Amino acid sequence: MATARNEAPRVGGVEVRSIDYVPLDERHGKLSDLGPLWFMSNAQIATLAVGLISITSGGNLIWSLIAIVSGTLIGTFFMAFHSAQGPQLGLPQMIQSRPQFGYVGALLVWLFAYLQYAGFNVFNTILAGQALDTTIHGGEKLWIVVVTVLAFAIALVGYDLIHSFERYLTYTFIVVFGVFTIGALLTLHFPAGSFSLSDFHWTPFLAQFGVVAGYQISWAIYVSDYSRYLPPDVTVRKTFYWTYWGSALGAIWLMCLGTVLAASIKTGDVFDTIQAINIAGDKVFTGFGAIVLIFAAVGLISVTALNMYGGSLTLISAIDSFRKVRPTLSVRITTIAVTAALSLIGALAASEDFLGNFSNFLLLVLYLFIPWTAVNLVDYFIVRRGHYAIAEIFNPRGMYGRWGWRGIVAYLIGFAAMVPFFSTGLFTGFIAEAMGGADLSLFIGLPVAAVLYYLFGKSIDVAGETRIAEAEAAELEAAARRHEALGA
Repeated sequence: MATARNEAPRVGGVEVRSIDYVPLDERHGKLSDLGPLWFMSNAQIATLAVGLISITSGGNLIWSLIAIVSGTLIGTFFMAFHSAQGPQLGLPQMIQSRPQFGYVGALLVWLFAYLQYAGFNVFNTILAGQALDTTIHGGEKLWIVVVTVLAFAIALVGYDLIHSFERYLTYTFIVVFGVFTIGALLTLHFPAGSFSLSDFHWTPFLAQFGVVAGYQISWAIYVSDYSRYLPPDVTVRKTFYWTYWGSALGAIWLMCLGTVLAASIKTGDVFDTIQAINIAGDKVFTGFGAIVLIFAAVGLISVTALNMYGGSLTLISAIDSFRKVRPTLSVRITTIAVTAALSLIGALAASEDFLGNFSNFLLLVLYLFIPWTAVNLVDYFIVRRGHYAIAEIFNPRGMYGRWGWRGIVAYLIGFAAMVPFFSTGLFTGFIAEAMGGADLSLFIGLPVAAVLYYLFGKSIDVAGETRIAEAEAAELEAAARRHEALGA
């Protein structure tokens, strides 16, 4: 296997490739890089805010911690399996939806994915702006602009810088947040009943579980973006483990820290994440809260860059569905800039109710991507077993068709089956209402969409598709190299 390169192809220091196939002679990197990348993606204060839901809605500390750990372990399971697709296919994540949903039909999930990228960046930049305004001052909106510009620069340079940035941040994070976490546990005081297992309430427990699982499943649309340059001989098992434990450990640490802060620190009628971190940090030693917040803002810059990078890939994919796009460097720069601008406008115009909006947004993400992850994983691991004709994915009249009825129908029925179980501040289904607000939609949408797609997939001629993929393999490599030679 050719592994001559040690970085992604660049022009003027900027990554060239976007939605196009990564040829074998450009594959590089180590599996172990996935651990720090996904650890640090979750080890930031937007993740900490996810751990507040149960406490702020009436749950106690011990059951909040149990909901966080169980929701993380289950939700991360799905996103980590998506990670294994990247090295095998050499493609970013969302373009891989075409075999299930069709060349045009995949727009259904790409629209939702792009909404997620923009939405998370609105929340991330607001948090970073609040953290920096609290510590350095200068105005929250000014810092939102600064954070957006810095994240844009990182996303523009691309894949290798993102991996390196996250790796070095991980080492610093373990030190800074390690001291912060130990100090918080030693200095904070918890109300009576915080550790009572008998004080259990379904509604806050399932709300916390659902938001956590949704947060982890939401990473599923990213993961192949950051593993697609790896050589294809890395094993599915090892790719899964490095992604799973990196993401899960970062999520559990920060979410549990969030629920601990929410249980022990009162910051007003609405819990203020930034002020709580500042208060808890200063209990360790004066000024440490500011240090934690400044470093936390750097972590938010890194994850904002991930969203811009992935948002650009999704936007290019969507445009390509209407009009064939040659994924040039200029197209990549333009789509990253558009993605950055949209989230910046949203962050500057956002309302004050951060926590309530964030909770509803995470549940929306959970609802939208549960049936997608079921369809995509069943197709890859059970129906087609990783055998795809890559060139056909980029062929508007190719064998995967313009509309993939199997994926679309399984998705829509899976989503519809979930509606009676929805429970958010915006809408509560009749079954959830009858159960006192308990949200069981995750346990409905996944099996319904998965089973339906498996049954529909029995009519796919996988052997015939595999023969086409094998026949096209050599031309695929040659075409990818020609694309780079033309200056991308």
